[in-house]
Amino acid sequence: MKAPSYLDDPQIERLSDLLDQRAVPFKGFNLEALDGYLSALAVSPEDVPASEWQPPVWGKPPRWADETEREEVEALLQGHWNMASQRVRFDDDELPEHLAPLLWLPEEAEAEHPDELDVGRDWAFGFFRGVELREAAWEQWLDEHDWIDEIFARLDQLASGEVIGEDPEAPGTPVGYRERLEIIASLPGMLADLHHHRIDALTPREPIRKEATPDRNAPCPCGSGKKYKKCHGA
Repeated sequence: MKAPSYLDDPQIERLSDLLDQRAVPFKGFNLEALDGYLSALAVSPEDVPASEWQPPVWGKPPRWADETEREEVEALLQGHWNMASQRVRFDDDELPEHLAPLLWLPEEAEAEHPDELDVGRDWAFGFFRGVELREAAWEQWLDEHDWIDEIFARLDQLASGEVIGEDPEAPGTPVGYRERLEIIASLPGMLADLHHHRIDALTPREPIRKEATPDRNAPCPCGSGKKYKKCHGA
C-alpha cells in the first residue's frame, strides 16, 4: 500500500481507531498525541529515522492480523508523517485546511466552555515526547534562542495546564479555555518558525576565504621591491 501525501477523513478515522485499540491501552499515543509527536520530529534539529520514532507510538509492539494489515498501518503512519512535514512549511495564514493540526476541539469551539476542558493537552504531550528523541540538540537550540524557549513555554502551558511565574516554587496560574484556544491557533505559525530555523541551521555555508598573506620576509606582491613586512605588511 502506497503512503498517501496526507490523510483524508476516512484514513484519519482508521488510524485513530487503530491507535485507540492497539496503542492507547499499552501507553502508546492517541491520534492527537501522534500529531504533536510527528510535528516535533518534522522541525527537529536532527533527523529521526522511522525505525526509531515508530516504536514509541505503540507503547508495546503490536501483532497485526496479517501482512496486509501491517502494510496498511505502515502506510497510514507514513501518510501522517508526510502530512506533518508538509504542514510546517506553511505560515498560519497560508496553511491549507487538509494540513491543519489534528486535535480534538468541541463542536462549537468558540462557544463558552469550562476552563477545565484541557484541549490541546495530548498534542503538546506528543510534541514533547518527540523532543525527547533529540533532547541534547533541542537543548542547544533553547540555550541559543529565547524565542524557541518562549514557544516551549506556551506548549508547556497546554501540557501542564498552568503558567509558572518567576518563582518556580509558587503555585502556577491555571490556563483557561480561551487561552488554550489562542495557543492552539498559533501552532502552525510556531511550527513554521521552527521549520525555517531548522532549514537555516542545516544549510551549509560557504566559508569566507581570505587571500593568503605573504610571508613577512617575502617580497611585497605590490612590486615595490621591499619586503612585505616593510611595505603593505607594516
